[in-house]
Amino acid sequence: MPYIANTDADRSEMLRAIGCFSFDQMWEKCGVTEARPHFNLPSGLSEYEVICHFRKLAAANAVHLVNFMGGGYYDHLIPAAVGELAGRSEFYTAYTPYQAEASQGTLQAIFEYQSMICRLTQMEVSNASLYDGGSALFEAMMMAVRVTKRRKAVVSGAVSPIYRKMLEDYSRNLDVELVTIPAGADGGSDPAAVAAAIDDDTAAMLVQYPNFFGHVEEWSSAIETAQSHGALAVASCYPIALAALKTPGEMGFDVVTGEGQSLGISLSFGGPYLGFMAVREKLMRKMPGRLVGRTVDRMGRTGFVLTLQTREQHIRREAATSNICSNENLCALSALIYLSLMGKNGLVEVAQMCQSNAVFCRDELLKISGVEAVGPGAFFNEFVVRLPMDAAEVAGRMIDKGYAAGFPLGRYYHGRENELLIALTEKRTREEIKGFVNAMEAALWN
Repeated sequence: MPYIANTDADRSEMLRAIGCFSFDQMWEKCGVTEARPHFNLPSGLSEYEVICHFRKLAAANAVHLVNFMGGGYYDHLIPAAVGELAGRSEFYTAYTPYQAEASQGTLQAIFEYQSMICRLTQMEVSNASLYDGGSALFEAMMMAVRVTKRRKAVVSGAVSPIYRKMLEDYSRNLDVELVTIPAGADGGSDPAAVAAAIDDDTAAMLVQYPNFFGHVEEWSSAIETAQSHGALAVASCYPIALAALKTPGEMGFDVVTGEGQSLGISLSFGGPYLGFMAVREKLMRKMPGRLVGRTVDRMGRTGFVLTLQTREQHIRREAATSNICSNENLCALSALIYLSLMGKNGLVEVAQMCQSNAVFCRDELLKISGVEAVGPGAFFNEFVVRLPMDAAEVAGRMIDKGYAAGFPLGRYYHGRENELLIALTEKRTREEIKGFVNAMEAALWN
């Protein structure tokens, strides 16, 4: 990336644009009491010195941690072909395809991505993708508000705390009422309690499948209750799990969203990631973002077009569906390539390996004195155990032993400080799992 300096004239012009005459006045308007805040920045370095400095910092990352973290973001194997194909210059230099004249290759890739999301979720229509799983869930809630013209959303407390915080923050200045039904002490949802909170003022029921704690739950009855009251049933799903579990489409959900990071996208210190959304056909025109369709031209040749694009740039402002729904086209392309490489049987095999590894790891951990199972038996690749001491302290000790041990639940849930959320993927070998269990026992009792 080139370095573009701001001249004195540039800075003066920018200050004038925000109604300031100096940086001191700008800080004052921002509520900063110091005349010139001190950022503890070192003296400037030459280009070569900066390169050497960052190489030294990068070398500190040489320690490899065996990853047992989860909570919505997972360490799956990414075939080398994903990066090689998605990294071609015609893909990674292309601008997000807003315009109808986007190339046929780009449009076809989006169309194929949409088709695969529909097959994975067993839904009828998918959009071209969204920012990430959390914003996709918010978009689904707001779509329900627009469709039903109601303002109440019933949220399961077993939805990711990160996603629930996003729902709360995004809707803080909107006329939306969030009603959260607490998760059980074991981390399970209570579908009956969620259903009982739904009434004729409810726009949407929002749940996660599997839930944040890894539990796999049956929502069919609650879905029927929601729909009988005219509300939309919305699920946030882990896409790899859908290759092994009953699909949300089969269960009856109206809207399915999720985080697509596990579909060939690296963890990358938090992004960029991929939100997906699929709906019933009756909701297609209320969906946010863009939708690519397949058609034929006057000569009967197959072509692809932007069928739907309900952003402010393309439609009357009051009719626009969202302003945070830009599709993550390069990430969606990566997901398409990953799903194409895996194929139906390959994805099922990955899901089965995740399940098998999780069952094996949980069984081995429960052999350690003082380690207890938490929650019902039905889980996919993620589970919670209760330790005889603070889980955050144990996780810290495990880092020193070369393992990212899991997610300490006390970070978000008061009273669950001794509980650890652990995830397994197809990348974890039996040797790694046994080493993890031995290290856990040593961290607890040595």
